[in-house]
Amino acid sequence: AVPLAQQSLVDGIQVLMENSVTSSAHPNPSVLIAMNLAGAYNVEAQKLLTDKLMASDTADLTIGQLALTIMALNSSCKDPGNKVSILQRQMETWPPSSPDAPAPTFYGPSLAVLALCQENPKTALPIAARFAKILRFSSSPFNMDTGAMATLALTCMYNKIPEGSEEGYRILFSQVLEEAVKNISLRIKDNGIIGNIYSTGLAMQALSVTPKQPNKEWNCQKTTDTILTEIKHGKFHNPMSIAQILPSLKGKTYLDVPHVSCSPGHEVQPTLPNQPSPVPTTAPITVVYTINNQLRGVELFFNETMDVSVKPGSVLLVVLEEAQRRNSMFKFETTMTSWGLVVSSINNVAESVQERTYWQFLSGKTPLNEG
Repeated sequence: AVPLAQQSLVDGIQVLMENSVTSSAHPNPSVLIAMNLAGAYNVEAQKLLTDKLMASDTADLTIGQLALTIMALNSSCKDPGNKVSILQRQMETWPPSSPDAPAPTFYGPSLAVLALCQENPKTALPIAARFAKILRFSSSPFNMDTGAMATLALTCMYNKIPEGSEEGYRILFSQVLEEAVKNISLRIKDNGIIGNIYSTGLAMQALSVTPKQPNKEWNCQKTTDTILTEIKHGKFHNPMSIAQILPSLKGKTYLDVPHVSCSPGHEVQPTLPNQPSPVPTTAPITVVYTINNQLRGVELFFNETMDVSVKPGSVLLVVLEEAQRRNSMFKFETTMTSWGLVVSSINNVAESVQERTYWQFLSGKTPLNEG
């Protein structure tokens, strides 16, 4: 649980997340789910986001986005209408590209199984069983977010297996859950972080509801205390990262979506923590920026380095923009996602889902958690 003295830290990131909801911003269903599970402070933002998601065109949504939209509308006590039947049809024909498809391929379908389980466990049962079998025999490396979401989805199904169903369903879900929870527990660090700080929110949800206990003892309070320290240090400022950690800090999980009470929101804004004023500094810093593509099968090989001068505290995007301004070889393109802008192409070499290639940013040899 969050100590009373530190509740203002949680209130602060919730307000930051809710303030990201504007008429011009892309509607993020994860934000609405988090708002409703936590109890929204900004009722106008809650209504605006609900209305935008109600009006969203399902043709533009992936399986995962559609599932999140359904859960978001349910959390606002709104009928998702034909979105549920569309999702069900998509999952009935869903196949991964191959048995060794990358683990993130299963993230959207995990959300779909969870959304369908909450709508109608009976019709979701064969879909969930097929999903569980494919996931069980997947040879791809474990992915924390996918494992956590699959755990939430199959826990929902495990708890809601219709009476009179074959015992095989319970055995199947139990086996897949046991393996997923084992993989999650192997990534619990001594300070309580599970994977990295941004994967910890979903992992906390998964471990707090699963019928299968983790192999390694998990100290939930230690995890909470470490997350609160990270919040104090300003690590949670992206609305999506807040949306994934907030439910756990409020003692909620995605399994609570059907039970949200749609009473009016809070009348009073929360007390926010006093943020220390940053010390002004004008001296620029130098970032050594290297772009490197050595992939086999890609015609354009390159390994170029540039010293880029930027203001202290600049985000990675500023470095990329300055490098691009000075040398066209450092040209890059971005794609908008629920996490914000993601770099999808550098020097005309684009990421590829089919080829399972993407751009990774490193500091030395350490992958960056965020830009």
